Amino acid sequence: MTSAPAPTPDPAPDRTGRTLAVDCGGGGIKASVLDAAGTMHAPAIRVPTPYPLPPERLVATIAEIAASLPAAQRATVGMPGMIRHGVVVSTPHYVTRTGPHSRVEPGLVTAWAGRDIRADLEAGLGMPTLVLNDAEVHGAGVIVGAGLELVLTLGTGLGSAHFDGGVLAPHLELSHAPVRRGTTYDEYIGEIERARLGDGLWSRRVRRVVDGLRPVFRWDRLYLGGGNARRITPQTLARLGDEVVVVPHQAGIVGGVRAWSLRAG
Repeated sequence: MTSAPAPTPDPAPDRTGRTLAVDCGGGGIKASVLDAAGTMHAPAIRVPTPYPLPPERLVATIAEIAASLPAAQRATVGMPGMIRHGVVVSTPHYVTRTGPHSRVEPGLVTAWAGRDIRADLEAGLGMPTLVLNDAEVHGAGVIVGAGLELVLTLGTGLGSAHFDGGVLAPHLELSHAPVRRGTTYDEYIGEIERARLGDGLWSRRVRRVVDGLRPVFRWDRLYLGGGNARRITPQTLARLGDEVVVVPHQAGIVGGVRAWSLRAG
């Protein structure tokens, strides 16, 4: 496997610097400032994700949040979609008129495609910035760095990331793959279906997804995170297997520090 370029060098090698960690979702943008140990130095601030959301508005929103938090020396931003070396290949929510599942705006598709959002954020925040898929940042906060570890985040849709020996593997957009009768993973176990089915029936779907992905990845450990992971019923959790672990949603913030030590494979 050929290694991609390493992230921007850590601006605080003496481990005294602080990291602005930003978790961008379809419904909200949350941020805090953490020290080198991953301890928050301010309560997390959350604002609703504004729509329509061209790149400039996302940068301005994050900069506004940062201005109300303690100073930091670098930033980590996790956002939905496929991000390669800080450049947006595609993003599912931010190209819509009013948010997830609303009409896609062609002008926003053009604005986001190929956008060097890392450069935009570094200019807007005035500090080195790492931009990854939000599930990848979430995973950085929970993996142990041994074996094949898969992270699935359950929220508006399905987020995913996988790591081999602590090394971040190239991103796969599992969320857009068909899972049943042409229905994508996003549609099958996303928030709309959870609300429609209720936690019990939705949890059964989560189990089917886990069972279907197990022979594909042959993971050593699977982490289930995101805002809806806590809604999986105890009965379903008991049947998922000992190697499946539910992790706190706040890992999307805490992972902002550790993400700087990852190398994408």
